[in-house]
Amino acid sequence: MDTPLKRTPLYKAHVEAGARMVPFGGWEMPVQYAGIVEEHRSVRSAVGLFDVSHMGEFEVEGAGALDVLQALTTNDVSALEVGQVQYSILCYPNGTIVDDLTVYRLAGDRFMLTVNASNIDRDYAWVTDYAWITEHQRKEARWRNVSAETGLIAVQGPRAEPLVGRLADQDVTNVGYYRFARGTVAGMPALISRTGYTGEDGFELYAAAADAGRLWAALLEAGRADGVAPIGLGARDTLRLEMKYALYGNDIDDTTNALEAGLGWVVKPAKGEFVGRDALEKIRAEGVRRKLVGIEMVDKAVARHGYPVLRDGRRVGVVTSGSYGPSVDKYIAMAYVETALAAVGTPLAVEIRGQAKAARVVKTPFHPSRVKKA
Repeated sequence: MDTPLKRTPLYKAHVEAGARMVPFGGWEMPVQYAGIVEEHRSVRSAVGLFDVSHMGEFEVEGAGALDVLQALTTNDVSALEVGQVQYSILCYPNGTIVDDLTVYRLAGDRFMLTVNASNIDRDYAWVTDYAWITEHQRKEARWRNVSAETGLIAVQGPRAEPLVGRLADQDVTNVGYYRFARGTVAGMPALISRTGYTGEDGFELYAAAADAGRLWAALLEAGRADGVAPIGLGARDTLRLEMKYALYGNDIDDTTNALEAGLGWVVKPAKGEFVGRDALEKIRAEGVRRKLVGIEMVDKAVARHGYPVLRDGRRVGVVTSGSYGPSVDKYIAMAYVETALAAVGTPLAVEIRGQAKAARVVKTPFHPSRVKKA
Protein backbone atom coordinates (compact mmCIF):
# COMPACT_ATOMS: atom_id res chain seq x y z
CA MET A 1 0.00 0.00 0.00
CA ASP A 2 1.34 3.43 -0.94
CA THR A 3 2.02 5.76 1.96
CA PRO A 4 0.09 9.05 1.61
CA LEU A 5 2.30 12.04 0.86
CA LYS A 6 2.80 14.49 3.71
CA ARG A 7 1.89 18.15 3.28
CA THR A 8 3.47 21.24 4.76
CA PRO A 9 1.41 23.97 6.48
CA LEU A 10 1.69 25.96 3.23
CA TYR A 11 0.16 23.32 0.94
CA LYS A 12 -3.09 25.25 0.47
CA ALA A 13 -1.19 28.46 -0.39
CA HIS A 14 0.79 26.62 -3.08
CA VAL A 15 -2.31 25.14 -4.69
CA GLU A 16 -4.11 28.50 -4.64
CA ALA A 17 -1.06 30.10 -6.30
CA GLY A 18 -1.24 27.57 -9.14
CA ALA A 19 1.89 25.64 -8.25
CA ARG A 20 2.54 22.29 -9.91
CA MET A 21 2.77 19.84 -7.02
CA VAL A 22 5.01 16.76 -7.13
CA PRO A 23 6.17 14.03 -4.72
CA PHE A 24 9.51 14.81 -3.06
CA GLY A 25 11.04 12.82 -0.23
CA GLY A 26 7.61 11.64 0.93
CA TRP A 27 6.08 15.12 0.69
CA GLU A 28 3.77 16.81 -1.81
CA MET A 29 5.74 19.92 -2.76
CA PRO A 30 5.61 22.73 -5.36
CA VAL A 31 8.12 22.11 -8.17
CA GLN A 32 7.32 25.37 -9.96
CA TYR A 33 4.88 28.28 -10.18
CA ALA A 34 5.67 30.57 -13.15
CA GLY A 35 8.52 28.40 -14.47
CA ILE A 36 11.90 27.19 -13.26
CA VAL A 37 14.09 29.62 -15.22
CA GLU A 38 11.91 32.62 -14.38
CA GLU A 39 11.87 31.70 -10.69
CA HIS A 40 15.62 31.10 -10.66
CA ARG A 41 16.22 34.57 -12.10
CA SER A 42 13.83 36.15 -9.60
CA VAL A 43 16.04 34.89 -6.77
CA ARG A 44 19.26 36.05 -8.41
CA SER A 45 17.86 39.52 -9.25
CA ALA A 46 15.28 40.26 -6.55
CA VAL A 47 13.90 37.95 -3.85
CA GLY A 48 12.18 34.59 -3.65
CA LEU A 49 10.27 32.67 -1.00
CA PHE A 50 10.80 28.94 -0.53
CA ASP A 51 8.65 26.62 1.55
CA VAL A 52 11.16 24.36 3.28
CA SER A 53 8.85 23.30 6.10
CA HIS A 54 9.37 19.69 5.02
CA MET A 55 12.86 19.80 6.56
CA GLY A 56 13.28 18.15 9.95
CA GLU A 57 14.21 19.80 13.25
CA PHE A 58 15.44 18.03 16.39
CA GLU A 59 16.21 19.72 19.70
CA VAL A 60 18.64 18.30 22.25
CA GLU A 61 19.38 19.80 25.64
CA GLY A 62 20.96 18.96 28.93
CA ALA A 63 24.37 18.67 30.51
CA GLY A 64 25.37 15.94 28.04
CA ALA A 65 24.04 17.59 24.88
CA LEU A 66 27.38 18.97 23.74
CA ASP A 67 29.23 15.71 24.36
CA VAL A 68 26.61 13.74 22.48
CA LEU A 69 26.76 16.05 19.45
CA GLN A 70 30.55 15.95 19.50
CA ALA A 71 30.34 12.16 19.28
CA LEU A 72 27.64 12.15 16.59
CA THR A 73 28.78 14.87 14.17
CA THR A 74 32.00 15.48 12.26
CA ASN A 75 32.41 19.19 12.95
CA ASP A 76 33.54 20.72 16.26
CA VAL A 77 30.35 21.73 18.05
CA SER A 78 32.32 23.17 20.96
CA ALA A 79 33.45 25.98 18.65
CA LEU A 80 29.86 27.23 18.34
CA GLU A 81 28.82 30.34 20.23
CA VAL A 82 25.22 30.81 21.29
CA GLY A 83 23.50 32.31 18.24
CA GLN A 84 25.79 30.59 15.75
CA VAL A 85 25.08 27.90 13.12
CA GLN A 86 27.37 25.15 11.87
CA TYR A 87 27.22 22.88 8.81
CA SER A 88 28.10 19.29 9.67
CA ILE A 89 27.64 15.62 8.83
CA LEU A 90 26.35 12.50 10.56
CA CYS A 91 28.50 9.49 9.63
CA TYR A 92 28.26 5.75 9.80
CA PRO A 93 31.21 3.96 11.43
CA ASN A 94 32.63 3.22 7.94
CA GLY A 95 32.77 6.95 7.18
CA THR A 96 29.85 7.14 4.75
CA ILE A 97 27.13 9.74 5.21
CA VAL A 98 23.93 9.31 7.22
CA ASP A 99 22.93 12.90 6.43
CA ASP A 100 24.23 16.43 6.18
CA LEU A 101 22.72 18.97 8.55
CA THR A 102 23.04 22.28 10.32
CA VAL A 103 23.56 22.64 14.07
CA TYR A 104 22.21 25.68 15.95
CA ARG A 105 23.44 26.55 19.42
CA LEU A 106 20.29 27.89 21.08
CA ALA A 107 21.84 28.12 24.56
CA GLY A 108 24.86 26.78 26.41
CA ASP A 109 23.35 23.32 26.76
CA ARG A 110 20.60 23.45 24.12
CA PHE A 111 20.92 22.82 20.39
CA MET A 112 18.76 22.37 17.30
CA LEU A 113 19.61 20.16 14.31
CA THR A 114 18.03 20.75 10.89
CA VAL A 115 18.05 17.62 8.74
CA ASN A 116 16.85 16.60 5.29
CA ALA A 117 13.16 15.89 4.85
CA SER A 118 13.51 12.38 3.45
CA ASN A 119 15.78 11.37 6.35
CA ILE A 120 13.79 12.66 9.36
CA ASP A 121 12.72 9.30 10.79
CA ARG A 122 16.02 7.57 10.05
CA ASP A 123 18.07 10.45 11.46
CA TYR A 124 16.02 10.68 14.64
CA ALA A 125 16.39 6.94 15.23
CA TRP A 126 20.13 7.30 14.58
CA VAL A 127 20.78 10.16 17.02
CA THR A 128 18.62 8.74 19.80
CA ASP A 129 19.95 5.18 19.56
CA TYR A 130 23.64 5.96 19.76
CA ALA A 131 25.14 2.81 21.21
CA TRP A 132 28.56 4.50 21.16
CA ILE A 133 27.45 7.02 23.83
CA THR A 134 27.80 6.14 27.51
CA GLU A 135 24.66 5.51 29.52
CA HIS A 136 25.48 8.58 31.63
CA GLN A 137 25.66 10.81 28.56
CA ARG A 138 22.44 9.28 27.24
CA LYS A 139 20.58 10.32 30.40
CA GLU A 140 22.12 13.79 30.29
CA ALA A 141 20.89 14.59 26.76
CA ARG A 142 17.15 14.98 26.17
CA TRP A 143 15.93 14.82 22.56
CA ARG A 144 12.74 16.17 20.99
CA ASN A 145 11.63 15.82 17.37
CA VAL A 146 9.95 19.18 16.71
CA SER A 147 9.65 18.76 12.92
CA ALA A 148 5.85 18.59 12.80
CA GLU A 149 5.38 21.74 14.86
CA THR A 150 7.96 23.80 12.97
CA GLY A 151 7.41 25.83 9.80
CA LEU A 152 10.40 27.01 7.77
CA ILE A 153 10.42 29.70 5.07
CA ALA A 154 13.57 30.70 3.18
CA VAL A 155 13.78 34.30 1.91
CA GLN A 156 16.62 34.51 -0.60
CA GLY A 157 17.99 37.13 -2.98
CA PRO A 158 19.60 40.59 -3.05
CA ARG A 159 16.37 42.16 -1.71
CA ALA A 160 15.86 39.60 1.06
CA GLU A 161 17.44 41.69 3.80
CA PRO A 162 15.29 44.81 3.29
CA LEU A 163 12.14 42.67 2.98
CA VAL A 164 12.73 40.76 6.22
CA GLY A 165 13.99 43.96 7.86
CA ARG A 166 10.69 45.77 7.24
CA LEU A 167 8.75 43.03 9.01
CA ALA A 168 11.17 42.13 11.83
CA ASP A 169 11.18 43.71 15.28
CA GLN A 170 14.96 44.13 15.18
CA ASP A 171 17.76 45.22 12.90
CA VAL A 172 18.47 42.10 10.84
CA THR A 173 21.52 43.73 9.26
CA ASN A 174 23.25 42.81 12.54
CA VAL A 175 22.63 39.08 11.99
CA GLY A 176 25.88 37.67 10.58
CA TYR A 177 26.32 34.83 8.12
CA TYR A 178 25.61 31.46 9.74
CA ARG A 179 24.25 33.25 12.78
CA PHE A 180 20.71 33.73 14.03
CA ALA A 181 18.59 35.90 16.27
CA ARG A 182 15.25 35.41 17.96
CA GLY A 183 12.52 37.97 17.40
CA THR A 184 9.26 38.46 15.57
CA VAL A 185 8.59 38.75 11.84
CA ALA A 186 5.21 40.20 10.85
CA GLY A 187 4.31 39.94 14.53
CA MET A 188 5.00 36.20 14.74
CA PRO A 189 7.79 34.70 16.88
CA ALA A 190 10.61 33.46 14.70
CA LEU A 191 14.20 32.32 14.70
CA ILE A 192 15.86 34.49 12.03
CA SER A 193 18.82 32.63 10.53
CA ARG A 194 21.16 34.11 7.90
CA THR A 195 21.56 30.83 6.04
CA GLY A 196 20.32 29.41 2.74
CA TYR A 197 20.85 27.06 -0.18
CA THR A 198 21.05 29.45 -3.13
CA GLY A 199 24.34 31.36 -2.94
CA GLU A 200 22.39 34.59 -2.48
CA ASP A 201 22.04 36.62 0.69
CA GLY A 202 18.96 35.86 2.73
CA PHE A 203 17.38 34.23 5.72
CA GLU A 204 15.66 31.08 6.83
CA LEU A 205 12.77 31.84 9.17
CA TYR A 206 11.77 29.17 11.68
CA ALA A 207 8.29 29.73 13.10
CA ALA A 208 5.45 27.71 14.57
CA ALA A 209 3.76 25.59 11.91
CA ALA A 210 0.47 27.25 12.87
CA ASP A 211 1.95 30.67 11.96
CA ALA A 212 3.56 29.63 8.68
CA GLY A 213 0.61 30.52 6.45
CA ARG A 214 0.26 34.03 7.85
CA LEU A 215 4.02 34.60 7.70
CA TRP A 216 4.15 33.46 4.05
CA ALA A 217 1.27 35.79 3.13
CA ALA A 218 2.84 38.72 4.98
CA LEU A 219 6.16 38.26 3.18
CA LEU A 220 4.45 38.10 -0.23
CA GLU A 221 2.41 41.24 0.52
CA ALA A 222 5.33 43.23 1.95
CA GLY A 223 7.63 42.21 -0.89
CA ARG A 224 5.48 43.24 -3.83
CA ALA A 225 7.55 46.30 -4.59
CA ASP A 226 10.71 44.18 -4.37
CA GLY A 227 9.49 41.74 -7.00
CA VAL A 228 9.04 38.89 -4.51
CA ALA A 229 7.96 35.55 -5.96
CA PRO A 230 7.20 32.09 -4.58
CA ILE A 231 9.87 29.64 -5.72
CA GLY A 232 9.51 25.89 -6.28
CA LEU A 233 11.87 22.97 -5.89
CA GLY A 234 12.92 23.14 -9.54
CA ALA A 235 14.59 26.53 -9.19
CA ARG A 236 15.90 25.60 -5.74
CA ASP A 237 17.75 22.77 -7.44
CA THR A 238 19.27 24.89 -10.24
CA LEU A 239 20.28 27.59 -7.76
CA ARG A 240 22.10 25.15 -5.47
CA LEU A 241 23.67 23.37 -8.45
CA GLU A 242 25.25 26.63 -9.64
CA MET A 243 26.86 26.86 -6.19
CA LYS A 244 27.93 23.18 -6.17
CA TYR A 245 25.97 22.63 -2.96
CA ALA A 246 25.52 18.90 -2.36
CA LEU A 247 22.04 17.38 -2.31
CA TYR A 248 21.52 14.29 -0.17
CA GLY A 249 20.31 11.40 -2.29
CA ASN A 250 22.02 12.77 -5.40
CA ASP A 251 25.56 13.95 -4.61
CA ILE A 252 26.02 12.44 -1.16
CA ASP A 253 24.46 9.40 0.49
CA ASP A 254 25.33 6.26 2.43
CA THR A 255 27.76 5.18 -0.32
CA THR A 256 29.84 8.38 -0.29
CA ASN A 257 32.14 9.99 2.26
CA ALA A 258 32.81 13.62 3.14
CA LEU A 259 36.38 13.64 1.84
CA GLU A 260 35.58 12.56 -1.71
CA ALA A 261 32.59 14.91 -1.71
CA GLY A 262 34.82 17.91 -0.98
CA LEU A 263 33.40 18.32 2.51
CA GLY A 264 36.59 17.58 4.41
CA TRP A 265 36.44 21.09 5.86
CA VAL A 266 33.65 19.97 8.21
CA VAL A 267 35.58 16.91 9.42
CA LYS A 268 37.54 17.82 12.57
CA PRO A 269 39.44 14.77 13.88
CA ALA A 270 41.41 16.94 16.32
CA LYS A 271 38.30 17.43 18.45
CA GLY A 272 38.38 13.79 19.58
CA GLU A 273 36.37 10.66 18.90
CA PHE A 274 33.23 10.72 16.76
CA VAL A 275 31.37 8.15 14.71
CA GLY A 276 33.30 7.54 11.48
CA ARG A 277 36.48 9.31 12.61
CA ASP A 278 38.81 6.32 12.31
CA ALA A 279 37.46 5.37 8.89
CA LEU A 280 37.77 8.93 7.59
CA GLU A 281 41.32 9.26 8.92
CA LYS A 282 42.24 6.03 7.13
CA ILE A 283 40.72 7.34 3.89
CA ARG A 284 42.53 10.64 4.32
CA ALA A 285 45.85 8.86 4.82
CA GLU A 286 45.40 6.58 1.81
CA GLY A 287 43.99 9.33 -0.42
CA VAL A 288 40.53 9.44 -1.98
CA ARG A 289 40.01 7.39 -5.13
CA ARG A 290 37.46 9.77 -6.63
CA LYS A 291 36.39 13.37 -6.22
CA LEU A 292 33.17 15.29 -6.70
CA VAL A 293 33.88 17.91 -9.38
CA GLY A 294 32.06 20.50 -11.43
CA ILE A 295 31.57 19.71 -15.11
CA GLU A 296 30.61 22.03 -17.93
CA MET A 297 29.18 20.50 -21.08
CA VAL A 298 31.07 21.46 -24.24
CA ASP A 299 28.37 19.89 -26.39
CA LYS A 300 24.87 21.25 -25.84
CA ALA A 301 23.32 18.50 -23.75
CA VAL A 302 21.94 17.92 -20.25
CA ALA A 303 23.98 15.55 -18.06
CA ARG A 304 21.57 13.95 -15.60
CA HIS A 305 21.93 11.98 -12.39
CA GLY A 306 23.37 8.52 -13.04
CA TYR A 307 24.82 9.20 -16.50
CA PRO A 308 28.29 7.65 -17.03
CA VAL A 309 31.34 9.93 -17.27
CA LEU A 310 33.92 8.81 -19.84
CA ARG A 311 37.54 9.43 -20.76
CA ASP A 312 38.68 8.04 -24.11
CA GLY A 313 35.66 5.73 -24.10
CA ARG A 314 36.42 4.32 -20.62
CA ARG A 315 33.97 4.85 -17.78
CA VAL A 316 35.73 6.97 -15.13
CA GLY A 317 32.86 8.33 -13.07
CA VAL A 318 29.18 9.16 -12.76
CA VAL A 319 27.05 12.29 -12.87
CA THR A 320 25.27 13.07 -9.60
CA SER A 321 23.39 16.29 -10.52
CA GLY A 322 23.01 18.18 -13.78
CA SER A 323 20.90 20.82 -15.47
CA TYR A 324 20.92 24.03 -17.44
CA GLY A 325 22.31 26.83 -15.26
CA PRO A 326 20.21 29.94 -16.01
CA SER A 327 22.65 32.38 -14.37
CA VAL A 328 25.69 31.05 -16.22
CA ASP A 329 23.82 30.14 -19.43
CA LYS A 330 25.57 26.78 -19.64
CA TYR A 331 24.75 23.12 -19.15
CA ILE A 332 26.48 22.15 -15.92
CA ALA A 333 26.77 19.12 -13.68
CA MET A 334 28.43 17.59 -10.65
CA ALA A 335 30.10 14.21 -10.97
CA TYR A 336 32.39 11.83 -9.15
CA VAL A 337 35.46 11.14 -11.26
CA GLU A 338 38.75 9.32 -10.65
CA THR A 339 41.08 11.55 -8.62
CA ALA A 340 43.67 11.66 -11.40
CA LEU A 341 41.05 13.24 -13.68
CA ALA A 342 39.69 15.82 -11.22
CA ALA A 343 41.93 18.76 -12.20
CA VAL A 344 40.28 21.84 -13.69
CA GLY A 345 40.45 21.74 -17.48
CA THR A 346 40.48 17.94 -17.81
CA PRO A 347 38.54 16.91 -20.94
CA LEU A 348 35.85 14.30 -20.35
CA ALA A 349 32.63 13.09 -21.93
CA VAL A 350 29.19 12.20 -20.61
CA GLU A 351 27.30 9.29 -22.13
CA ILE A 352 23.82 10.54 -23.01
CA ARG A 353 21.44 8.14 -24.76
CA GLY A 354 24.33 6.10 -26.08
CA GLN A 355 26.37 9.04 -27.35
CA ALA A 356 29.52 10.54 -25.80
CA LYS A 357 28.95 14.28 -25.34
CA ALA A 358 32.06 16.41 -24.75
CA ALA A 359 32.55 18.01 -21.32
CA ARG A 360 35.34 19.38 -19.16
CA VAL A 361 36.12 19.83 -15.48
CA VAL A 362 35.71 23.46 -14.40
CA LYS A 363 36.29 25.56 -11.31
CA THR A 364 33.39 25.77 -8.88
CA PRO A 365 31.15 27.32 -7.79
CA PHE A 366 29.84 27.84 -11.30
CA HIS A 367 28.28 31.15 -10.15
CA PRO A 368 29.91 33.45 -7.57
CA SER A 369 28.45 33.44 -4.08
CA ARG A 370 26.78 36.65 -2.94
CA VAL A 371 26.08 35.78 0.66
CA LYS A 372 26.68 38.57 3.16
CA LYS A 373 29.60 37.29 5.21
CA ALA A 374 30.80 40.50 6.81
